[in-house]
Amino acid sequence: MVESRKSLTMIFLALKFFFMIISLSEARVHNYTWEITYQFKSQDCYKKLAIAINGMTPGPVISATEGDTIIVNVINRLIMENVAIHWHGIRQIGTPWMDGTDSVTQCATLPGDTFTYQFVVDRAGTYMYHSHYGVQKETGLYGLIKVTVPPGKSEPFKYDDDRHSIVLSDWYHSSSYAEATKLTSLPFVWIGEPQSLLINGRGKYDCSNLNANVCNATNPECLPYSLTVVPGKTYRLRIGGLTSLSALSFQIEGHNMTVVEADGHYVEPFVTQNLYIYSGETYSVLVTANQASSRNYWMSTNVVGRKPATPPGLAIFNYYPNHFHKLPPTTLPPGPAWNDTRARINQSLAIKARQGFIQSPPSTADKVIVLLNTQNTFEGRRRWSLNNVSHTLPHTPYLIAQKKNWTDVFDQTPAPESYDFQNYDIYSVQGNTNTTSSSSIYRLKFNSTVDVILQNANTMNVNDSETHPWHLHGHDFWVLGYGDGKFNMSSDILEKYNLVDPIMKNTVPLHPYGWTALRFRADNPGIWLFHCHIEAHYLMGMLVLFESGSEMVGEPPQQNMGCGRTKSLMKP
Repeated sequence: MVESRKSLTMIFLALKFFFMIISLSEARVHNYTWEITYQFKSQDCYKKLAIAINGMTPGPVISATEGDTIIVNVINRLIMENVAIHWHGIRQIGTPWMDGTDSVTQCATLPGDTFTYQFVVDRAGTYMYHSHYGVQKETGLYGLIKVTVPPGKSEPFKYDDDRHSIVLSDWYHSSSYAEATKLTSLPFVWIGEPQSLLINGRGKYDCSNLNANVCNATNPECLPYSLTVVPGKTYRLRIGGLTSLSALSFQIEGHNMTVVEADGHYVEPFVTQNLYIYSGETYSVLVTANQASSRNYWMSTNVVGRKPATPPGLAIFNYYPNHFHKLPPTTLPPGPAWNDTRARINQSLAIKARQGFIQSPPSTADKVIVLLNTQNTFEGRRRWSLNNVSHTLPHTPYLIAQKKNWTDVFDQTPAPESYDFQNYDIYSVQGNTNTTSSSSIYRLKFNSTVDVILQNANTMNVNDSETHPWHLHGHDFWVLGYGDGKFNMSSDILEKYNLVDPIMKNTVPLHPYGWTALRFRADNPGIWLFHCHIEAHYLMGMLVLFESGSEMVGEPPQQNMGCGRTKSLMKP
């Protein structure tokens, strides 16, 4: 009976994939070759070693139409580092080996080697790509993916121009090696706040007390990015949060923004002057150039959620025919208060699915997993943990080990699905010396509905609860609700869950001392990462993995091998 059900499921998936291929018969193939190299860059005027794609950082925007196939030949020209690139927001339906996650679906690509990624962009929207190897993302290896609707299909909003993409990132002057060493050292050393905020790879650091060979304020590389608009036109701006640490606000002086898309899903439109955006999120906003055209205006981004030690990032909203480097005549308007958590929660609550495009979630869940987000120490080192378990990735990728039935590669003990709910005080410093380190996973019944409750708590510092952007690979999820304090399993489900028009996303914030509830269907065979998108937190163990239907996944490609036990499978 079990084998019969498995066969029927595999037939269903094959038919689903077949009909998807038929419907995409007019799709195009986009073939790219990317050379990943070290480059000295002065993105904020300070000269630093960055990692670039064909000499560019941020990397090139991938532009395609829904249903197209993307092929990227990634050549690792780095001297000392491996590379793995994750296609963030692309669900990889039928292509789990292409997810680009080191230690999960592949061995990272060695210097001198090439990895060819091939996948279908099956839904219009705004997505991103970035390194998924260590904390390498913060060195500049990232960019946006822009997927447009196919011919004959229309969007529920109108605009005049869709050419502009905006990458918001933060920038450290120290190397990723130094930062990783600090975060894993004994005693623990915090990396501190970033030195700059960048808009499309450009920022401004104070060079006044530094040698011009190190920091040159006149370097054209760090001239502010300028976005040129024609008076009266409406522009769709596709915005991606590619920060390694910071949560941000984004604003355009004197202009309103209408939010229309989030993570590839249409949003019931709402107007804002400050867009809060967390690492891993993407948005589309509509902006009309309806202000006086005799001058230019500031675009700016500010740190929120942490007490800022980083100056705002600046760019120019340039009205044609003004010169595109003509600075606005005004002083920079202040951003929102960094500690106004209520304003950020209100934006989260405002993001709902657009009428006419609502995908209703299942009314109930088959499984509920509650994840307590907090800090612990393990063997004297500070770690981030979920339910007092700090995760460690194995040397052999999970999905390969699962397919080869190597049961000793990762911990087979079931991961904890809750914590001591009754006795844990989320507002106090617990000491938290009781964490364990594990490589366990959550095994989910294929096609089951799963609720995940993210519960925030105090860190190991007094009166400190951080904002965590959580990203799920291989799936989108319904955002059911947000709340303050400790989640109440009975009243909050009845009173605060939105089952009417919840937005679907792949990345969602968990606010300080609060909870976030999400629901997804485990209908994509594989092993999928779910993690905090802050680089330091991920490195320090803030992640879990979901396995479902992995028996339906084909054998691992040869190019995914090369580390841990997979070396034995390499062809001579």
